[in-house]
Amino acid sequence: MAIEVWIAFAVASTVLLAIPGPTVILAVSYVVGKGPKTGWATVPGIVLGDFTAMTISLAGAGALLMTSATLFSLLKILGAAYLVWLGLKLWRSTAQLTGMNTATSPKDMWGMFWNSYFVTALNPKSIVFFIAFVPQFVDISQPLFFQFAILELTFLSLAGLNIILWAVLVGKMRVLFARPTMLKRLNKVGGGFLIGAGLITAATRSATGP
Repeated sequence: MAIEVWIAFAVASTVLLAIPGPTVILAVSYVVGKGPKTGWATVPGIVLGDFTAMTISLAGAGALLMTSATLFSLLKILGAAYLVWLGLKLWRSTAQLTGMNTATSPKDMWGMFWNSYFVTALNPKSIVFFIAFVPQFVDISQPLFFQFAILELTFLSLAGLNIILWAVLVGKMRVLFARPTMLKRLNKVGGGFLIGAGLITAATRSATGP
């Protein structure tokens, strides 16, 4: 793979990742509501979720989803329902900040990990996006496996770094949300975005759909 192609992919991925999506909103909500340390629980979940979606896409499942309305609709419904459920849960949350070192049990951390994983992996738009985006940087005259491996490793590294930066930045500003009314508003905004993302996902139509 030519270095200029890799650089172009890295730059494009960085720009795309910098735009806040459902996973960033979920991670930020955890950091604000439960403390900076909780951001670390979402990093592996989001990276693993991206790995799952990206691997499925590059294995050919993305093309299958784009041609099968039934499979696309099933994954779309599952992902949309999960986003809406998380959004409603966050919207109704009455959690308050209790200090910069809020205690969080291992069970809570595992819950955050799995929530961030499913939000990322069950988004059909991610799978379709990867199958459309990644091949633009692939040279079909060269072995595909190593090119896919390099591109996937690059994207996952950038995705993890992106979430870490968001978690650190929000953790530093967390004191600004110490008032219960401010946290309640943030929960409603974050919950609203997650619900909206779920509804948009549900409205997404496959390439062969009506």
